[in-house]
Amino acid sequence: MHLDAFAVIALAGAIASALILIWYLVARPQLNRVTKLALLLGIGVFPIATAGSGNYAGFEATKHREFCGSCHVMTPYLEDATDPTSTGLAAIHTRNAQFGEESCYTCHADYGMFGTIVTKMGGMRHVYLYLTEFRNKTLAEAKAEIHILRPFPSSTCRRCHTTSAPKWSEVGDHAALLKELRAGEVGCVGEGCHGPAHPWSKQP
Repeated sequence: MHLDAFAVIALAGAIASALILIWYLVARPQLNRVTKLALLLGIGVFPIATAGSGNYAGFEATKHREFCGSCHVMTPYLEDATDPTSTGLAAIHTRNAQFGEESCYTCHADYGMFGTIVTKMGGMRHVYLYLTEFRNKTLAEAKAEIHILRPFPSSTCRRCHTTSAPKWSEVGDHAALLKELRAGEVGCVGEGCHGPAHPWSKQP
């Protein structure tokens, strides 16, 4: 179902619930089976549908690249990712239609069993840090301090880039580091390999 449909469901549920409650408070109908059913819908079913649909719509919205760049300290990252002339990995992958509007989320998401939940919990940490440390800093100050939480895992790259294709292993550096790469001891991203994701990326 399209994201907009969930937003419509959430809005419709909220309106329906409000109308039922206003009707009950104004009309004060007799508490019979029909009234109880209406109250069940107004106090229970519609609010639950609204909360569920609204949360899902909001959850999906946070996957979009524009959301990721909505904090001013993330603006340079958004601009780099969408720069058609940038040669950074983020920009190269963003130009790939497969990533669509979710290129930030696709590369930074944890795809474990509870990957989406873990990713969004990590996102809340970003919101906390923004509000407590970076909100009042200039872009230059923030850029000098912001760094990725942990080294970028090559397993993220290998979700799309196989290490088993014949042409992959023909590259000398790849073949020599295959065991270490699969064990997570070395990564694809970084100086000397495929470069940083963003031009100013750095390890903590």
